[in-house]
Amino acid sequence: MARKLGIDLGTTNILVFVPGKGIVLNEPSVVAVSSDNKILAIGAEAKTMIGRTPGDIIAYRPMRDGVIADYRVTEAMLRYYIDKTLGKWNIFKPDVLISVPAGVTSTERRAVIEAAMKAGARNAYVVKEPILAAIGAGIPIQEAVGHMIVDIGGGTTDVAVISLGGIVASTSVKVAGNKLDAAIADYVKKTYNLVIGDKMAEDIKIQVGSATHLDEELSMNVKGRDFVLGLPRTIEIKSNEVVKAISKELREMVKAVKEVLQETPPELSSDIIDRGIIMTGGSSQLRNFPELMFRRTGVKAVLAKDAYFCVAKGTGVALEHLDTYKKSIIAKR
Repeated sequence: MARKLGIDLGTTNILVFVPGKGIVLNEPSVVAVSSDNKILAIGAEAKTMIGRTPGDIIAYRPMRDGVIADYRVTEAMLRYYIDKTLGKWNIFKPDVLISVPAGVTSTERRAVIEAAMKAGARNAYVVKEPILAAIGAGIPIQEAVGHMIVDIGGGTTDVAVISLGGIVASTSVKVAGNKLDAAIADYVKKTYNLVIGDKMAEDIKIQVGSATHLDEELSMNVKGRDFVLGLPRTIEIKSNEVVKAISKELREMVKAVKEVLQETPPELSSDIIDRGIIMTGGSSQLRNFPELMFRRTGVKAVLAKDAYFCVAKGTGVALEHLDTYKKSIIAKR
């Protein structure tokens, strides 16, 4: 009667996949903690508190750059999501499969497995994100053919070349969606003397952001606090300003892709030229990102269908076919 759960343990969001039902939960990986270390809120409720809490409450993300930064809080968060998915009165412990970044160390991997076991899992498995993203994007990873996956989430950009069910060459850089938000906030502060929060920076990225210059610019009003006067103020920001603000971070992501292409054996390189680069993850949905990737690498890039959900879907498929993907899975009983 063991239930199975796939968890995309992201820096910004946690997605839970139940085989047969699909994605049943998609909430921010945010926890609100009081000064005496009591956990007050988790998920969407805690996210609304970010930047709005009184002095004795802190709302923050216990995952940093795709790995556990605060072990105790991550364990509580995992338990909350497992209970929420299965129901409080579920007596059967689930088998849980969790995603980890490609560059994860053995210590970080162990921390994820232990947190899952303590949170109520019967068995815990971890699989690297690029492999799950590839499975979720519908790529037949078991074939003797090279596929390149670029998974860009909130905390990390994972780049990998996959063939015969394993990773041939890969890298993981800690530059992704959150760094783009920070760069936008920094640009607005330097250019307009306006201080904005993380949420506002993320809204700018989603609504008017782009990876390449646009001929027809989009614009939006940005509200924040005047850095000099300390009073609320509104300014207008345009797409090409955002392009300028995030260009350094985008360069680092492209550099990671180039490094992996340089390490790829020639036979697989020719496969990648034929098939192109598959882009997955929430931050890969930035306007014209595949176009930028093509311009800088010369290899065509394609945004996967449902890019945001690829890793979560991959956990579901891997859970249903554990034997097929056993080479990619690191297990803990």
